[in-house]
Amino acid sequence: MPTTGRPTSRAVRTAERRARADYTGGVYGSMLATSVIIGAGTLGSFPRLELVALLLLTGVAFWIAHVHAQLFGARLAQQSLDRRIVLHVCRDEWPIVKAAVPPAVAVAASPLLGLDVQGALWLALGVAVAGQVGWSAAAARRAEATWRLVAATAAVNLLLGLLIVSFKLFLKH
Repeated sequence: MPTTGRPTSRAVRTAERRARADYTGGVYGSMLATSVIIGAGTLGSFPRLELVALLLLTGVAFWIAHVHAQLFGARLAQQSLDRRIVLHVCRDEWPIVKAAVPPAVAVAASPLLGLDVQGALWLALGVAVAGQVGWSAAAARRAEATWRLVAATAAVNLLLGLLIVSFKLFLKH
């Protein structure tokens, strides 16, 4: 069957799926959450509540920074802004905030598991690293990467996460 030079509907759907497969914000947000947990150091009178707030507020602050950078950096130079573009950028960068939620929930739920504050920190670190690996693997699968590439990206992100976690072993708070 001769082609007309226009993409088929299947090719269009594949291209759209790949375009939505950018989970960079999720991977970045998970690494950010891991760094926040390690850098939290000595927290005040309510360490769990403070860490939950710190994780979520840092995620929101970096989300705002990324939205601003996208809107007034790359986008403004290429096209004028309208409500649709702003909402699109806000949605695309939202995984930065979403990635902070599981470690924050882990900290909040840690008393139910009988963990002290240090145990809560380690649990949150594990959850954040797992999120980083999960976001990267999901992105690779959504982009229809081979299973070998999915495993490679997951392994690289696991190593990066463990590298960040190793900093906690050297930092004494």
